[in-house]
Formats: sequence, C-alpha cells, structure tokens
Amino acid sequence: MTLTFTLPDLGEGLTEAEIVAWRVAEGDEVGVDDIVVDVETAKAAVEVPCPYAGTVVTLHGSVGDMIPVGRPLLTVEPNDDRAGSGAVLVGYGTEHADGRPRRARRQPSAEPSPDAAGQAERSAPRVISPVVRRLARDGGLDVARLAGTGPDGLVLRRDVETALTALPHTDEVPVPSATEQVRIPLRGVRRTAADKLARSRREIPDATTWVDVDATGLVEARDTLRAAYPDRAVGVLALLARFVVAGLRRHPELNAHVEHDGDTVEIVQAGYVNLGFAAQTDRGLVVPVVRDAHRMTTLELGDELSRLTGLARDGRLSPHDLTGGTFTVNNYGVFGVDGSTPIINHPEAGLLGVGRIVDKPWVVDGALAVRKVTQLSLTFDHRVCDGAIAGGFLRYVADCVERPVGLLAEL
Repeated sequence: MTLTFTLPDLGEGLTEAEIVAWRVAEGDEVGVDDIVVDVETAKAAVEVPCPYAGTVVTLHGSVGDMIPVGRPLLTVEPNDDRAGSGAVLVGYGTEHADGRPRRARRQPSAEPSPDAAGQAERSAPRVISPVVRRLARDGGLDVARLAGTGPDGLVLRRDVETALTALPHTDEVPVPSATEQVRIPLRGVRRTAADKLARSRREIPDATTWVDVDATGLVEARDTLRAAYPDRAVGVLALLARFVVAGLRRHPELNAHVEHDGDTVEIVQAGYVNLGFAAQTDRGLVVPVVRDAHRMTTLELGDELSRLTGLARDGRLSPHDLTGGTFTVNNYGVFGVDGSTPIINHPEAGLLGVGRIVDKPWVVDGALAVRKVTQLSLTFDHRVCDGAIAGGFLRYVADCVERPVGLLAEL
C-alpha cells in the first residue's frame, strides 16, 4: 500500500505553486509533518510538510515545475499503520515544541534511482527566488555548484553576482539576431501583481492630484528621532505612515473599497487601518501590509515597516503579510524620480505616492531660500469620494510633512 500526498490548498485563492527545492529524494525516510519540499506561490515562498511517515517512493515533479493544487507531490510507502497525522497546518508546516520546523530525515543506506539522485543534486542548493535562478542561468552558471550564503545554504542574488564577477571576460560582445526574441513567463508574484494592476485599471475610475511640499521639517524630525532612538528603525516612511494614518482617521472615505453584490453596489469603509507599502524585491513588486497601523506609535510603525521589508527582500513574506490592506503608500522617490501617477492597489480606494526629497529654491516668509522639497501625489477612486475630500486628505498630509509638530495637537 502507498499513500500519495497532493499539493494542499495554500489559501488566499492560490491555485498553483512552483517547486523550488526538494528536501527529500526517492528512497528517503520521512516522518509525520516533516518539511519535504519548498514551493513558491504567487504570494510567498512556502515550506510544505508531508502528513505521512514512511519511505519516499516517487517525487511527482522536478524543480521549476508548476503544480496545480490537488495534483500529486510525492508518494510514500508507510512503515506501519500510524503513517498519517491529519494535523498538518496546510501550506505552512507544523513545528517542534521549541518552534523549529520539522526536517525530513535522509536515509544514508538508501540507493536512490539515477533520476532521483540527479534531482536531489539539482535541489541541494536552496534557491528561492526565480530571479536568482534566471540570473545564474543567463550567466551560464550551474547553481548546484554555488555556495549559498543565506540561511540553510540559501543561494542569494549576491552569491550569483559574486560568481559572475569571477568568470573570465572577453571583449567580444555577442550581437543578437534581428529576429531574436526573449520570452519571459509571467507567473508567481509578477503574475499576481499584473492581474491586480489590470483589474484596477478596468474597474476603478481613478484620478490623481498632487502638491509640492517643503519637507525640511520632515527631515529634521527624522534626524531628531534617530538621534533620540538610535536602536529603532525611524525613517521618512515611518513618519509618512503616521501622517497617513492620522489623515485617514479624518477622511475615512479614502479608507474604503467598493463591493458589488449582484445589482447592489456598496462603499465599505474600514474601521481600522491596514497600511500597505510598495516594496521592490528580486521577486518583483510586493505590497506588505502593516496591520492595525492605527494602533501603533511612530516608533512601532518604523519597526514593523523594517521587519516586513526584511522579509520581503528575503522572499519570506507569508500570504497573510500581503493581504488585507485598506490603503497604500508608495515611496517611489527611492528610485530618484519626482512624481508619478501610480495605479491603485485593487480593491483599495487610494494610494499616496512620495517623490524624492531634493534641495530646491523655495519662498519662505517672502524670501528665497534653499529647502528640502518633495512631491506628494494621491491617486483615488472617484466613486468613493470627490476632489474636495481627496484634496483635503492630501493637504492634511502635506501640512504634517511641512510641520510635523502640528500633528502632536491631535494625538
């Protein structure tokens, strides 16, 4: 008798996952709830546990394969009648009492088949990011020969870049054919982002308004907080997040979304603020969500933004970290640009964009001075509010940027 474990429902409406790395090979012994495979969904990298104990008979898929939910992952020959647990936390794995995830046990005496051995060798270095795998492939590198410097030997982008710089170079530059094409599969995080952006453009009648702001006071406030709290993650984004939360409490129309139920259309205003922020990673653009941002101080917002940014860069955000937002902030100034008309993060009703902060001439008390200037833009769903409300919100945030101390009067 054998037991076949299928790809479980990973939640959040996900229908497929890419096999990133096998933790086992055919012939290995696995225990109940051992992590047997790393997969990457459209939202996050996930360690998948097996609910059965026994000997691995078949691996149903190779690294890089897309497996639909419900399709076989691996087949196990049980050792006894107590082969299954029925207690697997689907998509996230179970843990030991000390919080460490279970790992599959390798069988030293087993002689895996040639195909399984080759598959295990290809899976040995852990490579979570598709961008890292593509970078290595385009550079002619075999990831199986790279030493990963990330957790548990994870091969990171810097590992590939370091290996590429060590390769011998030639002055010959290959000239592509005039008919040559590059086809890049749109899947994973990039596919999810593309679908949401396209849906936003189809469904949301958006409009954008913007204002130039003297951010000198903002920069001074950031520097003061950093000096007072050197161990905390206080940056411009944390202060902007605090201003946005306060602005949404004054203008709840923007902390909302539109719902359709048959012929009924309703505007649903959230009584809480789950603040999303755009983060560019090797896996593409993601929007982590700071939940219950309205309950946090500026220092707490800074710490949570820093924590989620670290998880995003490492590709370790869970689906929970990427859903449930009610409003989004996009600091595109980090790319050295002044302005933008960003697309709303569907189904939210608004997105605040922040440009770079640069020295510019500015009139202060009738005299010309050099000040730190930035541009704020607000893209909003015109169904949930009109220009007066949108302008009121944007002006409030702009006033906070110019005079951060003024916010204290309302706290």
